[in-house]
Amino acid sequence: MGEQKKTFVVTRFDPDRDDAPTTREYEIAVQPDWKTLDALNFIKDHVDGTLAYRWSCRMAVCGSCGMMVNGEPRLTCKDVLSQYGDTVHIAPLANFPVVRDLVIEFDGFMEKFERVKPWILRAKEKAVEEGTHRQSPEQLADFQHFSMCINCMLCYAACPVVSNEPAFLGPAAIALGHRYNLDSRDEGNGARNQVFRGDGTVFSCSYANECSEVCPKKVDPAAAVNQAKIGALLDWAKGLVLPRGGPE
Repeated sequence: MGEQKKTFVVTRFDPDRDDAPTTREYEIAVQPDWKTLDALNFIKDHVDGTLAYRWSCRMAVCGSCGMMVNGEPRLTCKDVLSQYGDTVHIAPLANFPVVRDLVIEFDGFMEKFERVKPWILRAKEKAVEEGTHRQSPEQLADFQHFSMCINCMLCYAACPVVSNEPAFLGPAAIALGHRYNLDSRDEGNGARNQVFRGDGTVFSCSYANECSEVCPKKVDPAAAVNQAKIGALLDWAKGLVLPRGGPE
């Protein structure tokens, strides 16, 4: 099977010139092995060089090419174009401000990541001569699954809570914080659980499971969020009977 013609209906928006987003149609011949990103690259290179979007690795590693394809959050470098019909609608990820065309603003997303303190926290650092913090394969397995997130933000675009509560920490940030809470080398559970118990955090999640459905790395952020709920509650109960301590 050779080339096939498809029509791409692409959202266009320049906030400096446009009052509202519009769409533009591009009819091109596509190859049977193309991904959605290949079609966008062809359009930009041969049809309309003004089209703006993000991409980098083309290997489903960097997470930068997430977009809405036919209304679903997709990683376009991994999204097989042959699964769609003759018309494909491409828009920026939902629930994010748009910078231009298919490019979204993710500063707010990164601020949420910082709130969960996504690094190893220790009450006291080991002296160099004491060596490294050793970890068994079993201890690594406790959190490794949740460390596979590539920050593509598809889960935020799919999450019904994010669409209604913009302040919600969101699936990826909570999953990342939970990953460090499960790390045997870390001592920052108390600080993160305090964040998790705040407004717009783990208890805002309605467990729709949409985040896990769209995750290209099968991280299962919905499971992380619900495990984090239990951890935050247990930490709160422990704080009622034991003095609070640990790194901030």
